[in-house]
Amino acid sequence: MGISRLGLRGVQGRFYLEYENILAAGWQNDVSVFVTTDQELEEYGWISQAPMLREWIGGRKVAALSENSVIVRNKTFEATIGIPVDDIRRDKSAQIGIRVNGLAGRAADHPHVLLTALIESPGNCYDGSAFFGTAHAEGASGTQVNAFTNSQISVLNVADHTAVTPAELINCVLKVVEAMFAFKDDQGQVMNANAKAFTVMVPSGMWASAIQAFSLSVILEGGQPRINPITNVNGYTFRVIVNPRLTAASVFYVFRTDGSAKPFVFQEELFETDEKDETFENNRVLFGVKAIRNVGPLFWQMAAKATLS
Repeated sequence: MGISRLGLRGVQGRFYLEYENILAAGWQNDVSVFVTTDQELEEYGWISQAPMLREWIGGRKVAALSENSVIVRNKTFEATIGIPVDDIRRDKSAQIGIRVNGLAGRAADHPHVLLTALIESPGNCYDGSAFFGTAHAEGASGTQVNAFTNSQISVLNVADHTAVTPAELINCVLKVVEAMFAFKDDQGQVMNANAKAFTVMVPSGMWASAIQAFSLSVILEGGQPRINPITNVNGYTFRVIVNPRLTAASVFYVFRTDGSAKPFVFQEELFETDEKDETFENNRVLFGVKAIRNVGPLFWQMAAKATLS
């Protein structure tokens, strides 16, 4: 029985349908810009932020180019499943579908795996300091912080960081966003003045409090009901994401999501499926996924890390 008679077009179609559906529901686009590439690595050259308009006195003042850049090198990934030939012959579509959908789910979740690892260990960003750090400085920006503890934001010192309440989480998120509004570029101009949409990423241990904090109109604080400012604030939107892969139980992240710039880049050179007929040797057909891709840090000003204590 040749591979062309095994109905693998249907398998491939099932895979891509499931893959696209799961991928569309993911959070990777909240925190990263997607870039297609045709080479092993990409260098993201940085130019200084566009200057603010000034009164025209004398000639034009041309903004100088920045020499900062970020290099992201692609890596190759794969995953493969074996489909018994007898299952295909017997039209075990449900069993085959479970295997194929499982592989599609893993493939669609892979950007989250890469981005979570980057979020937790992003290294240094283009300005030479830690991506989530306390010493960002370039041009006329002054020294800036996007890794917050109670030293910078006192409300992060909650009663019990292992059981943060919805009211405490709301106060923490609002103070972090308040600090993000003040982030400046190398021209000394604020970068998030027009920000209206934010995504808050929490570990699984904060999920119960977060879902209340971002959905209830009225919450309890000190045993007294009060209007929830996050769900009632005019013109601003907050999305909460639980990320069970986060390893620090007392840390959450806030990302600005409505700007053209993103904190990270997700670049992809290749994503494809392939199959191999092993009917004679192993009575199965192999169906696999290959991806050449990687992630890297971009704009720290679009992200903040908050550690509860």
